[in-house]
Amino acid sequence: MTDKENGQVRVWDPLIRIFHWMLVASFVVAYISSEDLERIHVWSGYLIGGLLIFRLVWGFAGSRHARFSDFLFSPRETMEYGKSLLSGKPRRYLGHNPAGALMVFALLFSLMLTVISGVIMETGGAASAVAQIEQAVLPAKAWADDDDGEHDGGENEMLEEVHEFFANLTLLLIFLHITGVVASSRLHRENLVRAMVTGYKPGKAKE
Repeated sequence: MTDKENGQVRVWDPLIRIFHWMLVASFVVAYISSEDLERIHVWSGYLIGGLLIFRLVWGFAGSRHARFSDFLFSPRETMEYGKSLLSGKPRRYLGHNPAGALMVFALLFSLMLTVISGVIMETGGAASAVAQIEQAVLPAKAWADDDDGEHDGGENEMLEEVHEFFANLTLLLIFLHITGVVASSRLHRENLVRAMVTGYKPGKAKE
């Protein structure tokens, strides 16, 4: 869809924009509530999980620039784009550019592992699975001699470390993403934050 009066082209559909800002808000709430507000932390984590499921579906069934196929770039094209960034004259993409595409996939991956590890901790899934495996494999006496569920505690501690690692990795990726958005906005003289609010970007790069 194009606004002929000012040459604006609709790039981001309403669902993608709602997803984006809800994900931002949910992650902020989940991160700052992780220490003292457990229920809020858990439910915001489940909301993030639901948003990620939507994004996976919309990546195949959504509008043109929301689909993964629109920003799956070859390693060669990604490297060429990186070189053009260093030159200060990168090629403009209407949707995600190769660097932005890498960031999208990295964020989705990191968020998924953060949510999965959190859900497993919340439901006790890991401890139950480990217990069932050990009951099936280890002799009954060895199982009985396991003192005070020390193994389960170790599993939970490991999961907590994994959860925290990917949560902090996601935070780092978000800062890098913001840096990239600011840099790209300046290079192409367009407001990418506003584009994610309105859905529209200039049809052509500004000279």
